[in-house]
Amino acid sequence: QYELANPPSDAISALKFAPSSLRLLVASWDKSVYLYDTTENGGRLLQTFEHRAPVLDVCFGATENDAYTTGLDWDVRQAVLTDYSLDLSTGAQTVLSSHSAGVKSVVYGSEHNLLISASWDSTLHIHNLASPTAPPASITLPSKPFSISLTSTKLVVAMASRALHIYDLASASSSLPQQTTSSSPETAIPITLDPWQRRESSLKFMTRAIACMPNDAGYASSSIEGRVAVEWFDPSPESQARKYAFKCHRQANEQGVDVVYPVNALAFHPRHGTFASGGGDGFVALWDGVAKRRIRQYQRYASS
Repeated sequence: QYELANPPSDAISALKFAPSSLRLLVASWDKSVYLYDTTENGGRLLQTFEHRAPVLDVCFGATENDAYTTGLDWDVRQAVLTDYSLDLSTGAQTVLSSHSAGVKSVVYGSEHNLLISASWDSTLHIHNLASPTAPPASITLPSKPFSISLTSTKLVVAMASRALHIYDLASASSSLPQQTTSSSPETAIPITLDPWQRRESSLKFMTRAIACMPNDAGYASSSIEGRVAVEWFDPSPESQARKYAFKCHRQANEQGVDVVYPVNALAFHPRHGTFASGGGDGFVALWDGVAKRRIRQYQRYASS
């Protein structure tokens, strides 16, 4: 474990490793995105590029040369990474679509080559990256999205009022517009797409983060009240009886009373199926969701 050299100058909002290497993208409230090579001890900053407003999320695309960013400038942007640098000197930064409020999350699904963004304007934008000239589709949500995650077949959207929608990606892909119908190709075309499932969170308080299992079996969600829930997609009574929730990220104060912290982040290991949680208490914990036990807890960090 080591600290990266040349870190962002403000809070980090998101970070993503490349699918098949140790290159790392970091989004920050300092209005910049950073690309690191973490194969070296201490890491090496490869490039930085600026946005007009704080950046809230980032992800890699079909290759490690494609990066996508979203933030408080309301835009969904693409940057081409070449020769271990962000090729911005040639203007290789493209606005794919614009929401009407900050864009909280962006994810890429390789199976259907879809890029999906979720905005506080209560919409999803779905981009078919296999058809660059096709406009993105816009799906209206019942409330503000807080977190999204996807598997090879499903997209899970956690929203306000404890609402949760699960979409079938094959249906979403087949519902996308095929050609530009306006003079502005980044203008999203509204479509109607019913969720595969509508659920209410099994947690009593606001959802903070959600992460899907890599085996496409279910997902974990976390709340502001120091709890994590593990659930399965299969709607059968047998599978739903397996779901559970547990308390975490709580610290006893001097009076012996538990201080409850939000669970701000969740991430599954891509092969082993274990997952990590990061809390407002400054701790990162590793969990075995099948055995229902904590594997380890890292030392406390200076901030959440």
